[in-house]
This record gives sequence, C-alpha cells and structure tokens, in this order.
Amino acid sequence: MAKPADALLAKPLMLVVAAALIARDGRVLVQRRPAGKALAGLWEFPGGKVEPGETPEAATARELAEELGIQVAEDDLTPLTFASAPLVNRHLLLLLYVCRNWAGVPAPLDATALAWHAPGALRDLAMPPADQPFIAALEREARSR
Repeated sequence: MAKPADALLAKPLMLVVAAALIARDGRVLVQRRPAGKALAGLWEFPGGKVEPGETPEAATARELAEELGIQVAEDDLTPLTFASAPLVNRHLLLLLYVCRNWAGVPAPLDATALAWHAPGALRDLAMPPADQPFIAALEREARSR
C-alpha cells in the first residue's frame, strides 16, 4: 500500500499563483476562461504558472500584467491561502494572494470576460475545483476588515 507522500512524489509538482484583486467596495475580480483552454467557460482568479527561477510574487505580478494589463508591486501581494489537488499527470499547488493596490484598469487580455463580485456571490459562479475553497477564505478576509 502506497503512502500519501509516495503518491505525491510520483507526480511532478505544478506551482501556480492566483490573485484576488479586491476593490475598495470589497468586490473581487474574476475572469472567464476562454474557449480552447482547459476548463473553458469557468470563472477563475487571474494568475498562472510560476516559471523556473521565479518567485511566486514575481510570477503573480507578471501574470497580472499579461492577463489584465495592470501593474502590481510585489509588496502589494499578501498571501491568503492555498489549494493542493491531484491532477492526471501532476499535482497542483495553487497559491492565492490578495491585492488591493494596482496601477491601470483591468482588461480581459487572456479571458472572455471580467466580473466583480462580492465574495459570497462567487459561490454562484461555475469555478474550477481548485478555486472554490478560496471563496471561504475571501469571505473571512472581508469580515476581518
């Protein structure tokens, strides 16, 4: 019988970052995945894979520039929570950062749409399984403010 740690070692780790951009009114930005990508049509937090030699914070800032056309200082990214999930050929470790300060206006450069929602309203959206646990953490974050 394989131990859980052995199962993780059998699959390469895929490190992915995402950001919950939170507006002054407390709403959170999500984007809809485009056709032709895995999980097309689902709503997600913007972000992507961490490249070799890149810190998670640098990857998050880079991904937000690429996907939304905004500039974010790494110091404006606050770690909130993470998700860990097995995939077919690898294991996903998804880090979620909160960002309340950015320069520019978010645009859907790598998505079909953007939407701002109160944290609790995110429960009504079709989201990837790894993103769904982030909703409770964002609700707690909103209550603590």
